[in-house]
Amino acid sequence: MKVDEILERYAAGERDFSRVNLRSAELTQLRLQEVNFSAADLRQARLGKTNLVRANLSNADLSEAILLGADLSEADLSNSRLRDADLSGAKLVRTNLEAAYLNKASLCGVNLSGANLHRATLFDVDFRPTSDRRSDLTQTDFSNADLSYANLRAALLSQANLEGAKLCRANLSAGMWPSEPAADLREANLREADLSYADLTGVILCQADLRGADLTGTILDKTDLRGAIMPDGTVHD
Repeated sequence: MKVDEILERYAAGERDFSRVNLRSAELTQLRLQEVNFSAADLRQARLGKTNLVRANLSNADLSEAILLGADLSEADLSNSRLRDADLSGAKLVRTNLEAAYLNKASLCGVNLSGANLHRATLFDVDFRPTSDRRSDLTQTDFSNADLSYANLRAALLSQANLEGAKLCRANLSAGMWPSEPAADLREANLREADLSYADLTGVILCQADLRGADLTGTILDKTDLRGAIMPDGTVHD
């Protein structure tokens, strides 16, 4: 289906475009609120790239959609549904994902630098690196987000806002391969975060703020806590 046809049918009130094939489509700045792109193919093709820069897809259904390598920078995906979506290698720089539902989505090697995931649900999400790229979550707002059981191996989370976030049983430790070092959370805000039973083996937490964080059962073997503010307010040596 062509983009012009979708726009024409959307303007006429149609919203269901599930399973549509839009590989390498140019969708920059389009306004498609509440559209149903579930199971749609929006991946980049070999010679092109699906471009959704600054598109408005708020309240959209993108469950099981294929968004491999898509560029969603500065797009509005607030309140969208991305359950089981494949966003591996996607670019989501400064993307608005507030209150989005991303349970079991694949975000391997994604770039979420500066994105807003306040109140988002990311249960069992996979942030592992791809063969050539670590997931860049630098300065991302994860405040009050649910990242329980998430795989955050090698994720770059420096200066990220994880205040009040749920990271229960999340895995941030180093993997078996050199491409999977432990997560980097230096200067991250983890105030009141739930890190219970999370694996932080080898994680960098230099100068992170852990005031009020729940560390019940948290694995802190070889974790770098230099200058970190601990749950009781003391500064780690």
